[in-house]
Amino acid sequence: MPEKIIQKPLADRMRPENLEEFVGQENIVGTGKILRKIIESDQIPSMIFWGPPGSGKTTLGQIIAKMTDADFVKLSAVSSGVKEIRSVIEKADAETKLKNKKTILFLDEIHRFNKAQQDRLLPYVEDGTLILIGATTENPSFEVNHALLSRTRVFVLEPLAAKDVKKLAGRALADKERGLGKMDIVIAEKDLDFLAGLSNGDARTALNVLELAAAIGKKTDGGKIIIGKDEIKEALQKTSLLYDRAGEQHYNIISALHKSMRGGDADAALYWLARMLEGGEDPLYVARRIIRFASEDIGIANSFALEQAVSAYHSCHYIGMPECGVNLAQAVAYMAKSKKSNALYVAYEKAKQDAKNFPAEPVPIHLRNAPTKLMKDLDYGKDYKYTPDYGNPEDARQDYLPDKLKGRKYL
Repeated sequence: MPEKIIQKPLADRMRPENLEEFVGQENIVGTGKILRKIIESDQIPSMIFWGPPGSGKTTLGQIIAKMTDADFVKLSAVSSGVKEIRSVIEKADAETKLKNKKTILFLDEIHRFNKAQQDRLLPYVEDGTLILIGATTENPSFEVNHALLSRTRVFVLEPLAAKDVKKLAGRALADKERGLGKMDIVIAEKDLDFLAGLSNGDARTALNVLELAAAIGKKTDGGKIIIGKDEIKEALQKTSLLYDRAGEQHYNIISALHKSMRGGDADAALYWLARMLEGGEDPLYVARRIIRFASEDIGIANSFALEQAVSAYHSCHYIGMPECGVNLAQAVAYMAKSKKSNALYVAYEKAKQDAKNFPAEPVPIHLRNAPTKLMKDLDYGKDYKYTPDYGNPEDARQDYLPDKLKGRKYL
């Protein structure tokens, strides 16, 4: 009996092999953009790719290795440790000395490495033995050691637009070598749009669903396979776990938690919190979202909300799961029951827009510091009114904004 050949998943088979095939992330790999220039000039630094699942982090790493003729080693921080890192370092050192060949270590979920494991990489990243490309779905400012972060460039990858996901799905349907092109699949344009929309910017999810939908699609007498909304929905349910930390449910449930707190429903908020934590979510991820909520949705309506949120984060750091679940529950219930105000969020968005539109406005001369004689001679700080010296605050009134923004109100 011939041995059965196990085929790779469609998402892996359809992985782009060069920048021309790569879809999305135009902000960093589009023509003339910084990452593309770095790749084409073969001056690859160590990097961190921060973005959601299915946005192309692994694919970009493989394309970089191929275009720069580097040895590509992929490890997952979930299943690898110091032993595996030591082996990669030894091989990389030999490749450099014997063949003058670079080694790219692609470390998936780098945030899973503890401080000691990340520190192990430092000297080899610094001396160029390894070019590290770390991939993470978490904010590297919190999850990657400062020492390692300072030696890398961080590139932010966005969720793919629905049109990009649709393009990848269409490519998979047409490709007869790597995709589903040999199958006579019929799918309406509106159903392809439906698939792209449900995938939530995750190309891997879209292709996994498409592959399963093709397997369960209706077969006609003529051999055609019909895929419609029902098949897409069924395939999506079968490819998604009850709570998938790296899939659509992750984003759906954190959205439900946020909206429940915003709407003041503490019971619903606690349920969604429990769904996340019992499903294996990182409590620090939830804590960071609560910190954001405390300023975005409550802000100046209750200044103690931020204190509660930050305390919950520290509690999670100190004791971890499952004990810190009750700390997060306290914070979530507090946020839900607190008075709400988005005034700070709206004000900052307005100020941010002005900062973009007026990026080089000079600081009014009376507000400038004058640590040197030259600066004093140039009238830096002259006529500044030191508020505590005035009994009546009105007497200390002065302009604090640049001339072009005088009178601007944010709050």
